[in-house]
Amino acid sequence: MTIQTPVRAPAQSLFPPTRAAALERLAAFVPQAGRAYAEWRNTDSGPGAASAVSRLSPYIRHRLLAEEEVVSAVLARHSLQAAEKYVQEVLWRTYWKGWLEMRPQVWTRYLAQREADQAALRNPIMLAAAQSGATGIEGFDDWARELLATGYLHNHARMWFASIWIFTLRLPWTLGADFFLRHLLDADAASNTLSWRWVAGLQTPGKTYLATADNIARYTKGRFAPAGLATEAEALTEEPLGKPQALPRRETPDPDAPALLLVTPEDMWPEWLSRSETNGGRPTFAGALVVDDDTLVWGSRARRFAVDAATDCARAIAADAGLAVEQAARLDAATLLAAARAAGARQIVTPYAPIGQVAAALERLAPALAAEGIALRRPRRAWDETFWPHATKGFFPFKERIPEGLRALGIG
Repeated sequence: MTIQTPVRAPAQSLFPPTRAAALERLAAFVPQAGRAYAEWRNTDSGPGAASAVSRLSPYIRHRLLAEEEVVSAVLARHSLQAAEKYVQEVLWRTYWKGWLEMRPQVWTRYLAQREADQAALRNPIMLAAAQSGATGIEGFDDWARELLATGYLHNHARMWFASIWIFTLRLPWTLGADFFLRHLLDADAASNTLSWRWVAGLQTPGKTYLATADNIARYTKGRFAPAGLATEAEALTEEPLGKPQALPRRETPDPDAPALLLVTPEDMWPEWLSRSETNGGRPTFAGALVVDDDTLVWGSRARRFAVDAATDCARAIAADAGLAVEQAARLDAATLLAAARAAGARQIVTPYAPIGQVAAALERLAPALAAEGIALRRPRRAWDETFWPHATKGFFPFKERIPEGLRALGIG
């Protein structure tokens, strides 16, 4: 018998798109980030039920909360040994981003394969059923409806869902990844694409993840025990990727040139740019532009979250930094040039955007800005500078570098 997922409140009420809400949720979670998280993190008790996970991912994804402040808050309460599982969970997102930055062809390959798979799809009825939660598979249908209603799924449910999509329903993994991109509030190019690749046996070649009824029953507290799931998960294959390339070069703002602060949905709490960690130069900001361009975020629900968060961010920058702040609905050369000229800025400084829509947009705009004498500077956070270079292989070698990385950042 399939248990129907109850109608949930809108995602904005579950994840209020403000930094204040993010900080409040972080404070409430910190006491549970040690043993309780380690013991119960894999359990999905269902919509509306208490959970051991933090549910901070939408805030971290858009950096309303920075990874370093989340980990700092946790390690102020727990030892690294006690909170190891949670710290590693935060750093999985960091690892995925660094891994993809050094292998950008994986993203372009995914985009091309997604289009090809959509064009060649042989079973559009099954795809529609999977996306609407009408396959008849217990649990899977409930997770599809929960995702559509809330923009969120427990991480373990995401793994089960992806496995059933690929190995039981035999649907293209790229279209499953696209379904998540369009509906998860916390979806980013790296974490989403590479997680689906991992389930499919592409990320770690030959290693797949097979969802089983026993595992689902155990970690949903008996809510679901779906029948008829695939009993084998044969890994998908692809052409070799080759060796990772070097990370893009570091960009340093000119400390002597007036700057326009540009805020995008990739980093919506850029207060760190005013500190000395800004790669050798502390820019003098003459104004700020907060972009709430909804074409830079996948899916209508995530777009609403990002647009509302941008308004909150603009208010905070005006209040805390005393800057004149504009909001813009489009990230284009004309908008940026007009804002820079109005502020008297000779450079535009924006936090580095990892591979995805914002990064692609900025790359297209840089030459047009340069032609008008405006430099675009994209400094990276110290967190990314510290950890991304170690994402050359699998996560297990990466995680061995976590303690020294945290020490280098003065955390813990």
